[in-house]
Amino acid sequence: MVRAFMATGKHAVTFTYNQNKAKAELLIEELGAPEGLKARPMNLNDKVSIQTLMEELSREEEGYDIVIHNAASTHDQAFFFLEEDQWNDVIQASLNSFFYINKALLPNMIQNRWGRIIVMASISGEAGQRGQTNYSAAKGALIAASKSLAREVARKGVLVNAVSPGIIDTDMTQDLALEQILPMIPVGRVGKADEVAKAVLFLSSDDASYINGTVLQVNGGLYT
Repeated sequence: MVRAFMATGKHAVTFTYNQNKAKAELLIEELGAPEGLKARPMNLNDKVSIQTLMEELSREEEGYDIVIHNAASTHDQAFFFLEEDQWNDVIQASLNSFFYINKALLPNMIQNRWGRIIVMASISGEAGQRGQTNYSAAKGALIAASKSLAREVARKGVLVNAVSPGIIDTDMTQDLALEQILPMIPVGRVGKADEVAKAVLFLSSDDASYINGTVLQVNGGLYT
């Protein structure tokens, strides 16, 4: 997504990382260290970490008009064996962070009467998946939250939508048994990260000015 937004030449981008500082710095170097690109540490499982960064950004920048919630954690486990911290960590990373981040950044969008909030949902949040009660609950609630917020702020120029990926080639899907999953995907392959990024870029643009409170599925037809 960073590559997609920077390639337009129209955006300054701040992206966050938790443990992958080296990868974040490598990405900035790869893109030529442009002035409008920053990486900042933030742990979505830590409320104080989120609030601290939001306060720092509010002091350093005039404001952000596009916010993309593109992070999550997983602790897959059959519900019977699911521990409380496995439940809470997943809910915090996907759902509670939505509250803290938008409480901090939404006022600037409303003041400027233009903004885009895009949440990364999941096929698990739409259809549910075995062993992902916590993750499905977080992503399903995130979809519901985005739809509710979309109704509240649309007349203030802020549009809120969700992108719901299917099986995408990322670190989170490396251990999946693809030989069992591929026959279920109508297009016959897993998705690519840049295909999701292009969907997000579209929803962030003026071309999507009449799209609000929706879920854009990027899943190869796996679930509709």
